[in-house]
Amino acid sequence: MSVSRLYVDADLATGGEAPLGEAQFHYLRHVMRRPDGAPLRLFNGRDGEWRGTFEARGKKAAVALVGERLREQQPEPDVWLCFAPVKRARIDYIAEKATELGAAALQPVLTRHTIVERVNVERLRDNAIEAAEQTERLTVPEVRAPVELARLLAEWPAGRRLLMCDETGGGPPIAEALAGLDHEGRTAPWAILVGPEGGFAEQELALLRRTPDVMAVGLGTRILRADTAALAALACWQALVGDWRHPTPRLEVDYRTAKTAV
Repeated sequence: MSVSRLYVDADLATGGEAPLGEAQFHYLRHVMRRPDGAPLRLFNGRDGEWRGTFEARGKKAAVALVGERLREQQPEPDVWLCFAPVKRARIDYIAEKATELGAAALQPVLTRHTIVERVNVERLRDNAIEAAEQTERLTVPEVRAPVELARLLAEWPAGRRLLMCDETGGGPPIAEALAGLDHEGRTAPWAILVGPEGGFAEQELALLRRTPDVMAVGLGTRILRADTAALAALACWQALVGDWRHPTPRLEVDYRTAKTAV
């Protein structure tokens, strides 16, 4: 039997119980046809990954009985993805793929040319959770409510670098800019900002260029969709600054003994 991997909100410790939501119960019982006692893998973004077992508690409720820890919590790159909202299918795609690529936070940003102004934050979070469950992440990115660009920059945390994708050609190629970072730049917290399909307004570009710690970069000669640009920039950052620079041995878990090996 394959082992389902679930994100839960509860603290995880041997002998404890983690309540499962109604949707999780439906998925396990009616989609995956899991019986009571079926093995699970559990994570909550804080306590690592744990072995668990499925136990129904009525017709629509269930818990996960927590067993032994399989993996300790590991640090992850501190990079936010800030992006102008796009239409539903494409914004869902951004949430899913940015989670796979290791973004720590997803921040929708409203700009002068943003067409989509209403964002279903809960749906984006559901997409991020599902992607984290499937990709062995130990965390789920924080999904934030939309914010106006001017407010985002006014409240920008000191010391966090901002990589701004500039479609006007106002910056060096992204690979050149990131490869030239010194040690302080490589170890600093970062964020990536991608504008709307219509691009940033001139006033917004001027504001960005006046903001400390902003680095404008280009993404090549082709015109990229907003969702493509966001994910391309995040992939470049991971390859040149983030955890793609380090070898990652594949984790093998023996669920019978709850021991791990690489």
